[in-house]
Formats: sequence, C-alpha cells, structure tokens
Amino acid sequence: MKKLFLAASLLALTACGEKAVTPEAETDVAAAPAPELLMPLPEGTVPAITAEDLAVRIKTLADDTFEGRGPGSVTGEAAADWIGAEMARIGLQPGGDNGSYLQEVKMVNQTIDPAASYLTFVEDDGTEIPTRLKDDAVIWTKHQNATELSFDPSDVVFVGYGAVAPEYGWDDYAGLDVTGKTVVILINDPGFATQDPELFNGKAMTYYGRWTYKFEEAARQGAAAAIIVHETAPAAYGWGVVAGSWSGAQSDLVRANGGVDRTTMEGWITHEKAEELFKAAGLDYQTLKDAAKERGFKAVPLTGLKAKGEITQKIEPLTSHNVIGILPGKKTSDEYVLYTAHWDHLGKKPTEKTGAPGEDFYQDQIFNGAVDNATGASSLLEIAEAMAKQDLDRSVMFLSVTLEESGLLGSEYFAQHPTVPLNKIVAGINMDGSLPLGRTHDMVVVGYGASELEDMLVEYLATQDRVVKPDPKPEAGSFYRSDHISLAKRGVPMLYADGGEDKLDGGIAAGKAIAQAYNEQRYHKPMDEYSDSWDLSGNVEDITALYTIGLEIAQSDAWPTWYPGNEFEAARKESLGQQ
Repeated sequence: MKKLFLAASLLALTACGEKAVTPEAETDVAAAPAPELLMPLPEGTVPAITAEDLAVRIKTLADDTFEGRGPGSVTGEAAADWIGAEMARIGLQPGGDNGSYLQEVKMVNQTIDPAASYLTFVEDDGTEIPTRLKDDAVIWTKHQNATELSFDPSDVVFVGYGAVAPEYGWDDYAGLDVTGKTVVILINDPGFATQDPELFNGKAMTYYGRWTYKFEEAARQGAAAAIIVHETAPAAYGWGVVAGSWSGAQSDLVRANGGVDRTTMEGWITHEKAEELFKAAGLDYQTLKDAAKERGFKAVPLTGLKAKGEITQKIEPLTSHNVIGILPGKKTSDEYVLYTAHWDHLGKKPTEKTGAPGEDFYQDQIFNGAVDNATGASSLLEIAEAMAKQDLDRSVMFLSVTLEESGLLGSEYFAQHPTVPLNKIVAGINMDGSLPLGRTHDMVVVGYGASELEDMLVEYLATQDRVVKPDPKPEAGSFYRSDHISLAKRGVPMLYADGGEDKLDGGIAAGKAIAQAYNEQRYHKPMDEYSDSWDLSGNVEDITALYTIGLEIAQSDAWPTWYPGNEFEAARKESLGQQ
C-alpha cells in the first residue's frame, strides 16, 4: 500500500468545510485530519474487479482508525476524504462543491444525557412505572433549538399502527384528537400482521410501516410524544439494534424551523414494557394488538395512565459530506448513470459488555460497519476504477453519501440539492450491505417488480448461469431503508440488488444461516468487522453484474423506466416532461 495521502490533496478535498460551534467550544471539524488518520491509498489496484482490490478497500474503510465513520466527526470525515482521494487516484473528475469531490451537508448531532433524561409512566394513585434507558426504552428528540425539553403528564393513547393511508382506506387517527398526548404505536403495518395480500401490501412492508413515517405522522397529529413498541419479527431486527442505533449521538440535517414541528419526544419501548403498561391500565396488550390489524380499529386510551418525560441534550452543529466523482461521457455528457453507496456508519459510542472477558469484541466501542457499508462504498470504487478505462457515451456519477444510518439523510440532501438535474439521471444502482457469502446461484432484487433495470439484470445473470430472485424478507421493508429511495420517490429509476442466498456450496440453507448469524450478532453492532477469512468471490460476481448494466446504459441512448403502474412512474413522467 502506498504511503501517500498528501495534505495538499486533503486541503483541496475539504476546502468547502465550515467550523462547527458547540455550546462548549468551537471545533473545526472540516480541518485536515491528524497525521495518524491519513490512511494510505492502495497501489497496484487493477481496472478489473477483483477480490484482492475489494478486500483492501473494505479493510481500510472498516479500520479502527476511522472509528466507525461517524458523520461530522474528524475520523468519519477522514473516511469521506479517503474516498475522495481514491476517486482522484483512479481518474474521476470532482463532482462536488467548488471543484472538490465533496458536497457539504449541514447537520447536527444531538446527544441526550441519560442521567438527566427520562420517560416515566404514572398511574392515577401516583405509582410510577419508570423505563430504563437502553434496557427497555430509548428516547430522543428532533428539536434542535433547546438543550432542555419536557412535556407535562399527558394522556396515553394506543393508536394501533399509527397510519393514515387513504389509498388503503385506513386511518388510525380517525375522529381522534391527540394534541398534547403520548401515542403508543405498533411497528410495521396491518398487511404484515394479517399476511393478507389484499391489505396494504400483504407481507411486504409499505412506507406506512416504517418508523420514520410513524414519528412524522404523530407530529402531524399534534402529539407531545410518540413511542413505538418494538417486536423483533415485524421490526426485522432485535432490541440490540434499537439500543445500539438510537443511543449516543443522533444525527440529523439542519432543520429550517429547528424541529419544532416534531413531537417533543420520540422513542421505542420493548414489548415487555408495553405489556406492563397495558396491564397497569387494565388492558391486554396482545388483545389490542390483534384488534389493531383489523379494519375499523379505533384508538384506545390507556385510562388511568399518564406519561411524562424530560430530555437534556447536547446540540452540536457539524458539517458532513457526500462524496461525488464523475466520468464524463463523450457524446451526451449531460446525461448520467448513477451509482450510490453510503460511506457512514454508527461511529464510536459506549457499549455494554457483549462477550466474555478476553474476547475481541468485549466492551468494543467502535461500530466498524464492515459489511454495512464498507462493502458498498468499496464496490462503488471498484466499479469506478473499471469504468474509468471505458469509452462512455454518457457520463457516470459515483455518489457516496453520508448520514444513511440517521435516516437516509445524505441521499435526501442530494435529492433536494442535486448537482445535476434529476431528470438527467437516466438510471441508478444502489449498493448497501453485501455479505461475503461466496458464490451464489442468484442475486436478490429488493423491491422486486419495479423497473426495466431488472430485465437487464436477468439478461446479464444468465451469462453467469444465475437468476434474479425477489427479496426473501419483504416484511423487513428494506426497499425503504436504503439510499435509492430518496431518488426513486422523485422518479429516478433505481435498482437495489444484493447478493443472493443460494450458495454454490451449501445451497439456500447455508446462505440463510450466514445471513441470520450476521443479523443477530453483527448488524449495527461492534462485531461488524472485516476479516481476512471473508470469501469475496460472490461479491465480485455481483459487482461485475452491476458494473455491466451501468456500462450498457452509459454506452447507449436507452432510458430504462419503471414498470407500468409502479408507485414512482408518475413522478418520472412528470420529471421527464420538464426537460
């Protein structure tokens, strides 16, 4: 590996940064990283997509030096700088602000003080039912204009799935006034609960099942606090993911109104804590959960129970960056093929003891994010290096975004502030969290049945003697949980394809076992670390497929589009009509 990462190039990459002001001090988070953070760039990489080159890039981005790539942190932004320097080394032109590879993204980190913050429920006789933060509750706020917030004891209302979905004839808030109240909400949507294909989207989660939507809707309804009940199956992840993801610093884009249009408190509780609360109100949690999945469900007050809470938080304005490189086309350079992959992860935060003394992950504080998403960011660079040697009719943009783990905020910022017109992006391909499974007979398309990009993937995979399969866990809502959605909902045809699960060696059972082990032991945990034992041969085949599709589009005048009737088709037609 070449020991160069010149200060001059770093200064060029970070020229668009600004100082972040905290209540305690002023910190220049955009300054060039300290010398020990200047990770070496690889030398000797080749244009061919290889496991060796991919391994070097993943290992670097998942290194402890970057401390989990937390957006806005010195170590996290050093990872973004490293990606930009790699783009420069392999020959991409800068596509960010002011001739750099970086697009500035204004953000804040909000960190609650757990010793001075709480969520407590109170019975009529004064008996308190406290929650233990991280053990059975996590709380935060989207308010960015105050370091201390509280809400008076408020009535508690169970609003089922908390969905207002007119296209499905569903309104959990119908005839209900929750102004100033605390709403308790189920995760996912009624389609998952019933498995009825005629209700919502059946087993596949809709946007109404996403936690992001539920908090947004509770705010629109005027609630003081919104609390989601966690259950592993409908959430598609365990409580450990909740406790790890929503503790420590929480990142957000700078909100024009300071976030005052959101509820004072947002959070999760375990289903065990929910059962305790319902029992205290003389109700049965399971009975009401079953009722909530049926049409005509009416919200139920938890009579005799009130909620109160307080948040003391540190608010830290910071700057993060999307990283953008471009390969200009020679004929229609104003038309773009887009590749996306987020570079950020959860950073460094205090963690509980997760193993026996002496084990490597005992009290590990760094969430390295090797699979999620050093694999995707490294795949993006692999494709860029391969495509840099091709003659392209159209331009190709490589976009590595920040703040994905905070709610797809970096891609949303790009979609709101695109560096090229969105109706000039012909199509896009997103890469996120590819497991090192080894070679497989298949590739999985998340959101299967969406666009003509899938037809192209089917055609190419046939040359590898492989097939496309739909997402085996549509109930997890993965289609709404990665950065492609920020562009798709504005009409840009996006393909989100991942590695398969039908291993050449061991079949579907072996693939599922590896995926299950990752989800239970490593996903959003410190154990998501790189290992030299990884078999990246399947990743290479997957990346090659995605590279070939993008190259084909870049060397043609075709405009792949959404299938008729797709939810994003109208947005695309409207967008193209504005050309």
